[in-house]
Amino acid sequence: MLGAGPGDPELITVRALRKLERADVVLYDALVHPRLLEHVKPGAELVFVGKRAGRASERQSSINERLVEAARKGGLVVRLKGGDPYLFGRGSEEAEALAAAGIPFDVVPGVASPMAASAFTGISLTHRSLASSVAYVTATESVEKDSTAHEWHKLATATGTLVFFMGLRKLDSLMALLMEHGRRPDEGAAVVSNASLPNQRTVIGTVSTIAEKTREAGVEMPALTIVGPVVSLHAQLAWFERQPLFGKRVLITRPEGQSDEMAQDLRDRGADPVELPTVQIVPPSDPQRFAAAVLRAGDYDWTVFTSVNGVDAFFDVLRAHDKDARVLGGVRVAAIGPATRAALARYGVRADVMPDEYRGEAVYSVMQAQGSLRGQKVLIARAEVARETLPQLLREAGATVDVVPAYRTLPADAARFAEIRALLEAHALHAVAFTSSSTVQRLVEGLGDAALLQGLVIAAIGPITAGTAQELGLPAQVVAEEYTAPGLVRALEAHFA
Repeated sequence: MLGAGPGDPELITVRALRKLERADVVLYDALVHPRLLEHVKPGAELVFVGKRAGRASERQSSINERLVEAARKGGLVVRLKGGDPYLFGRGSEEAEALAAAGIPFDVVPGVASPMAASAFTGISLTHRSLASSVAYVTATESVEKDSTAHEWHKLATATGTLVFFMGLRKLDSLMALLMEHGRRPDEGAAVVSNASLPNQRTVIGTVSTIAEKTREAGVEMPALTIVGPVVSLHAQLAWFERQPLFGKRVLITRPEGQSDEMAQDLRDRGADPVELPTVQIVPPSDPQRFAAAVLRAGDYDWTVFTSVNGVDAFFDVLRAHDKDARVLGGVRVAAIGPATRAALARYGVRADVMPDEYRGEAVYSVMQAQGSLRGQKVLIARAEVARETLPQLLREAGATVDVVPAYRTLPADAARFAEIRALLEAHALHAVAFTSSSTVQRLVEGLGDAALLQGLVIAAIGPITAGTAQELGLPAQVVAEEYTAPGLVRALEAHFA
């Protein structure tokens, strides 16, 4: 039984993640972040057993039975629960069912939601000067009880801080009970919804006003209520909701598998990245021609790589023919930018030159600075459709240039564009980040109408991509000064700041 943590998928423990990656069957809750399920190995069975207040959902007894049944079939069964399994998570009941069935189990604790609410709102649950005790209280007790187990005449003033779970729908009555039993009406109170996520919301009030303020704010479950003097710390210690990109939903259009780093940079700044690639990378129209060029790369004086995709395609050919970077021995290598240079380094190749400005004209300049290009043989491994500036400049300088397509960019499938369209029509995006001209072109083609993107912040990785966007009726408000994905994230941050 694993605690998944409170929301942010990075708050799962190392031990829990290791076990999740080995699981054969995963029974998971409604509040488990979908990204955690990406860690499950191929072929593992995923079983949703979530329960949400106010919605039809599986009974606890049925979940217990399914857990026992899955365990009896063999393999590693993981019960993935939001927060901590034993803190109002009914994990102990599930463990009791396993114990009664004679099934061995272990429990991995998780970061509990009050810990996330405390850290991500700046409301420290205890504080040397304000509160030396804290109590966790559930507002939803078992229906099998004849009466509440809460002794309100004791509980209301027993601790410096009170944290209520699952109390949003009962907030009026809960606060009335506190005041009735001695809690000061003017004492601080806060409601925190979706703690640790980009849609986190914090409403600050007092015991007497918090219910009305929460209603006015339209706060939705899941939410915690914190009562006590520590609520005053929020004004000084809140940090998460003050980040420039907090709550901004940014559409990332990069190809599959290439957006992870950019998405993480955005998350680290409080944004909510939406990874929906508008292009897919496929082999070139003439793969034999590309393979032949790669295998005779040693015949050239220069090899130029203009993208990570080109690098990966080049070394895929070498791997398929049981060869490696030694084919480039004696060949000078140019990389258009740091991402391409880093991709080469992963294959054991150090780029000889890389320009300060990541575009074809600048690549030509740094190559020319190494000596005359007249008579030099140059191989350019690039996308099938790309700017002709660099080959033209090299030829004008007297070089023999072979431009060999290493890959093609095709539109994503229709379902992907339908998903993007739905988000746009729901006004669920704030910005779109374009990392190449092809991502702009494919998105506009796939949507069929650039006007759907009006109102969004258009962000381009550099002037060439921005120019393409402009031509398609999407003037970019954000253009990265450094033409890289990290540079684009920094430019977005500066824009929204």
